[in-house]
Amino acid sequence: MRKGLYCFTHDLRLEDNPTLNALARECESLAFVYIINPQWFKPTNYHHQDIGFHRWRFICQSLEALARNLSDSKHRLYVAFGSPKQVISQLTTQHTFTHLGVAHQVGWYEQQHWRQVAKEFNELTVVSRWNSTLFEPSQLPDDDAKYKSFSRFRNFVEKKSVEVQLPQASYGLKLRAPMTLPLDVFDVEKASSLSGASQSLRDDLVESSMFHGGELSASRHLRGYFSSQAPLSYKETRNALDDWSSSTKLSPYLSQGNLSPRQVWLQKLSYEEVFGANESTYWIGFELLWREYFQWQATRQGTSLFTFKGVAQQSPLTSYFPERFNRWVHGSTPSPLVNACMNQLRSTGYLSNRGRQLVASYLTNELNIDWRYGAAYFQEQLIDYDVAANWGNWQYIAGVGVDPRGGRHFNIEKQQQQYDPDGSFIARWSGEQNITAIDSTDAADWPVLEA
Repeated sequence: MRKGLYCFTHDLRLEDNPTLNALARECESLAFVYIINPQWFKPTNYHHQDIGFHRWRFICQSLEALARNLSDSKHRLYVAFGSPKQVISQLTTQHTFTHLGVAHQVGWYEQQHWRQVAKEFNELTVVSRWNSTLFEPSQLPDDDAKYKSFSRFRNFVEKKSVEVQLPQASYGLKLRAPMTLPLDVFDVEKASSLSGASQSLRDDLVESSMFHGGELSASRHLRGYFSSQAPLSYKETRNALDDWSSSTKLSPYLSQGNLSPRQVWLQKLSYEEVFGANESTYWIGFELLWREYFQWQATRQGTSLFTFKGVAQQSPLTSYFPERFNRWVHGSTPSPLVNACMNQLRSTGYLSNRGRQLVASYLTNELNIDWRYGAAYFQEQLIDYDVAANWGNWQYIAGVGVDPRGGRHFNIEKQQQQYDPDGSFIARWSGEQNITAIDSTDAADWPVLEA
């Protein structure tokens, strides 16, 4: 009997899951597991964890929803702790699997983990598909020149009229015999209490409940957004700092795979058929293409996505100043707008696109701090963290990425006048700290040798 083990990663859904569909077609029985790596919760990434509280809670909610969906087909979701290699070794030793299903990974380190698994257990037939992209590699150019900038990539896609494949329904899981895994693999209900990242909800984190993970929650939000008038004014409102309906708010669901980008694209097309297309509805697709570009650019960059120099010819003239970085993190800089943004991020796990650009520019240009520390902090804090978009955007701002202009430097005061003229955002997130200096010491404090 062909027995398949499906490992969920950043695809916590059943609908439009090409890898799961392919595995179900090849196997007569299936088991499902989600692997929690204890390394996620250790401060080894520029002194930050890979996953912080906000995203961890969202993941747990997504896993609980996924477990309920699987139970409708008489299946169970199991949660295991350890590296993918350790867990697969344990499961294949105790259970006779013939197939392993895991989606293609965009991040270089994630790719390495699963390559090691495939190499170690070469007796398993590995089934992988692209679960988190709009397109398949065969639809895209092989020419590196087409990836030199987003404009070149977008022009290729639009001029060639590259079509987004229609979302796939889940493949007859009720027809696949469920399997029972060993008892030392935990049920999903225990995951949040067993992980060292779990903690009780504090008062200052209550805002992070603005998002609730899970495929059903994602589907409801998607339908709700595209049944409103908001898409028709998206381009005009998307830069708002703090308004729920100003942007799609789909990024958390895309980052953990509660939704696929293809489902969003199809919903956009359906909306345009009913309400008509305009520049704003086009811009929603434009942003999805930006996301898509970063996904494929990340697979081509490999480790350079995380290096100080990135893809630039020269390294940036920045360093690491602990006091400055700490002030940036805790919203105690001379800039009220930056402070407000950082307070919002720390409290909710979310920050608008405009806010992310502003605080990133401030860190790299005003504080002259190595961009990688900011990217790592975002990785820990963001509820919608995506390895390609996060590190790609930070490189873009720092001038070591794909921006042909060589980075972005925002005038923070001008941005404040434009996006928070009445100071309401700053007031809500306690941005005004009356701080005038970023450093607690200056040249006058240096020791001088008396003559």
